[in-house]
Amino acid sequence: MTRDEFAALFRRLKSATNHGAADRRGALNYLTTAHVVAAAREVRLGRTVSLARPIETEPAADNPEPARHDMTGAMGEHHLEHGLDFATDRFAMNIHGDANSHIDALCHVVFDSKLYNDVSVESITPERATSLSIDLIENGIIGRGVLLDIPRLRGQRWLEPGDIVTEEDLCAAEEAQHVHVGQGDLLFVRVGHSLGRRELGPWDVAHLRAGLHPTALQFVAERRIAALGSDGNNDAAPSRADGVDFPVHVLAINAMGIHLIDYLQFEDLVGACEQQDRWTFMAVIAPLRLPGATGSPINPIAIL
Repeated sequence: MTRDEFAALFRRLKSATNHGAADRRGALNYLTTAHVVAAAREVRLGRTVSLARPIETEPAADNPEPARHDMTGAMGEHHLEHGLDFATDRFAMNIHGDANSHIDALCHVVFDSKLYNDVSVESITPERATSLSIDLIENGIIGRGVLLDIPRLRGQRWLEPGDIVTEEDLCAAEEAQHVHVGQGDLLFVRVGHSLGRRELGPWDVAHLRAGLHPTALQFVAERRIAALGSDGNNDAAPSRADGVDFPVHVLAINAMGIHLIDYLQFEDLVGACEQQDRWTFMAVIAPLRLPGATGSPINPIAIL
């Protein structure tokens, strides 16, 4: 896409998903209490499946600054003595990146010096984000999850790095899987990144990864999807929009107010869905309560 084409798409999607000047919830306005109640009816087996990747503590090509895990208690000889002791530990990690599963808050993307709904970038201070932070979803996001499996549609195990998912791909996956994505749904798009990484090893995904084409966000807007997740970054690399490195992030978060969930893993869920020939489930997304943060590590749970 040229700069002008992307700018026109940005304006069109922003206008189509306008919830008013005072809005701070974005696409979550599409997710009503009735949708949550309906999502509970998706549970038939009582089976739970994690959609998160294990947090990694070793450096890799796509994770040069991994999480740090320190054991802080019950160390040395003292824990061999009689009486009470505690094993304790501490984690330190970057919330965003190319390896760990995380959710982006609506304050995460600054575009043309504005946040979602034209909120001033000055709301991000050195101490915290004072607007649109992860606090907005402190009570979680719960709804009907829908998994669209693009490699399955194409007869592949995973999409090749750099490949793109189009609006036509999403519609074709719906038809092939006999499912319809609708208002308030939590859409998960599989590109097979986690499986490819596990079998081929990590690579520099900052420059080469499969993801959505920017125009695929038209599908998201038309269906009034409440949240969007992928086992990749959602964005493809190299970018398909001139001058914008993360066009899907810009369109979804900044223009449309959609919380994005990056770097999930769907292999366990795919197996469960194929067994039942059913690609919908109850999804529970519960971020950590990190006041003023731009996102959170995440462990979404699918309940079938």
